[in-house]
Amino acid sequence: MLELFENIQKISYNKFKLKLPEYKRFLYGSILSSKSNIVGIYGSRGVGKTTLMLQISHALEYAMDEILYLSCDHPVFTDTSLYVFAEYFYERGGKCLIIDEIHEAKNFEQELKSIYDFLEIKIIFSGSSAIKLTNASFTRRYAMFKLPALSFREFIELQLEMALPSYTLESLLKNHTEYADSIMTKLAKHKILKLYHDYLTFGAYPYYLKDLESYNQKMVDTINTILYTDIALLYRVPAAKIEVLKKLLLSICISKPLELSVEKLSTRVGVSKATLYNYIDYLHRAELLRHVTFEAKRFKSMQKPDKLYLAHPNLFAALCKKSETGTLRETFFAFAVSFGYSIYYVDRGDFLVDETYTFEIGGKNKGFEQIRDIENSYVVADEIEIGFGSKIPLWLFGFLY
Repeated sequence: MLELFENIQKISYNKFKLKLPEYKRFLYGSILSSKSNIVGIYGSRGVGKTTLMLQISHALEYAMDEILYLSCDHPVFTDTSLYVFAEYFYERGGKCLIIDEIHEAKNFEQELKSIYDFLEIKIIFSGSSAIKLTNASFTRRYAMFKLPALSFREFIELQLEMALPSYTLESLLKNHTEYADSIMTKLAKHKILKLYHDYLTFGAYPYYLKDLESYNQKMVDTINTILYTDIALLYRVPAAKIEVLKKLLLSICISKPLELSVEKLSTRVGVSKATLYNYIDYLHRAELLRHVTFEAKRFKSMQKPDKLYLAHPNLFAALCKKSETGTLRETFFAFAVSFGYSIYYVDRGDFLVDETYTFEIGGKNKGFEQIRDIENSYVVADEIEIGFGSKIPLWLFGFLY
């Protein structure tokens, strides 16, 4: 254990000495102020979990020998018990462990529970968005934060090095004209629709800042890592079946959301309906696709197809290079709204959000015919800078976090 501990110390020292970005994701303050002894950050690969944890570790008031970083996917940590290692560190004065890629550790859920029960040590860990914690008594004891892909607002802040506000959905619906005008005034010479189209192409994952030219290839690599490492490990999907998951993603990429029934999709990818539903759930949890059900399915069994979208518009270029404009619009809206609100699709309009608001998504000339006389209904229009009344620009929903 001494040799392993010294190796981890060296890795940790080097990690803590890395120069970090000054920009901090929107969850930074909430995580830093959390009083929980165990804090988890989960999200898709590439969204900035490691950077966020390191930024937080720099702000915590621990001496260098009281805080340690380790990554469970590092070869030196293979077959090592998290609890045994944490206990060894704790007995030598350790007060805080920063644990990356915790889903790579064996029995990580039970190991965390043991640490919580027996050691007075703070744990901040990151894990795949596909992570599935099942012990109800344990999940009540820790703070868990989901870190999504960059919002459109965060993308602009990074691009232009300026601070912009986020809004609640209710506030945005009431004050969207004022908010859009305020944002565009602050942007001055920068065109909001140009920034929005840039965001749809390459704005979801912070690694675009390092090398924009290789962004799509990095996305392909990220997708493969999620499939072959995260999903394969967490859900025990054999390597031979990962190709089925790829085929499923490609089918969704090239189709309109309601074009494929589960029966047709299961035939196309070559698996049973039961297996297909499992695979859809895995990909949804891993934030590669978004599964949107029909609103009335909450109350009774109905033979209505589900809508399947890619999780973010950036995934289109990595998976199929081509996308329908309407599908891209709906994909962006579903991504932007899903982080903080419930979302279903409906017969009249496109989406029902938080069981209250109906939205029809379309181009700049989209009218109200399909949602006329529906209470709390709105047209969300692409290619407009500013809205009026119940017509709201699509890009503004990128300011919900």
